[in-house]
Amino acid sequence: MAARPTSGLRRDADLLDVLAGQEARMRGGLGVTRIAELAGREKSQVSRALASLAEEGLVERDPETQAYRIGWRLYALAARTGEARLAYVSAPFLRRLVAQLYETVHLCVLRGNGVLTLVSESSPHAFRSLGWEGVMVPALHTSAGRVLVSDWEKPVLRAWFPEEQFADLPPGQRIRSIDDLLKEIRTIRARGYATADEEFEAGLVGVSAPVRDHRGRVIAAINMGAPKGRMGQRLDAAGRTTARCALELSRALGYETAADLGGAPGAGTPGQSR
Repeated sequence: MAARPTSGLRRDADLLDVLAGQEARMRGGLGVTRIAELAGREKSQVSRALASLAEEGLVERDPETQAYRIGWRLYALAARTGEARLAYVSAPFLRRLVAQLYETVHLCVLRGNGVLTLVSESSPHAFRSLGWEGVMVPALHTSAGRVLVSDWEKPVLRAWFPEEQFADLPPGQRIRSIDDLLKEIRTIRARGYATADEEFEAGLVGVSAPVRDHRGRVIAAINMGAPKGRMGQRLDAAGRTTARCALELSRALGYETAADLGGAPGAGTPGQSR
């Protein structure tokens, strides 16, 4: 059977496969000659193709070593694809949590210093929060934001949230300094969820719990918000329920706790990063 002609797109995909391979990852990139060898193509053709891919952000070239590596656009596409899968997988877990708490719940991710709501599942209550999908709010003002940075190292937190970010905060905010934030993160790690009591908005309370990927990293937060008169006395119970739901979702994404691994040393636990 005659070989099928290879399209330009297929040839470009072959180059991307080479740059995504183990050798390129271990060396931090590859030169044109080595890429051509691994792809089985002419060096001049590969050089022209890489230049075109670099113009589109699909690969990038190190200005010092001249080595090529995967570009920013592929990482951006992968992140968006990952979030789309996260939103899809989370749907039944969020619905079950609504049925348990009888309150609206949200799936949130971090965007810079802000929290973005990817998905919301509404409660049957007439008085409920609506219209949060796609809305960004400051991370420091919310329980979800604090959960989303709860597995960060202390130096990173200090660099990411300099003291000037704590100036002119609304009166209801508990977290008024980097030391307050570090103390809050210790609490989140210990109990597996965060709470907010009229910090984001007067009369509202909330809880959030971390969702982890297969590496144990916090990639999202499940958040519940409700009027204080309806949920204020049950906030910690809601936090524990939300944490269980977040752990179940994390397991669906490949996360394994010490119990899942039969108590293996060094394995992750619900309140700690692995």
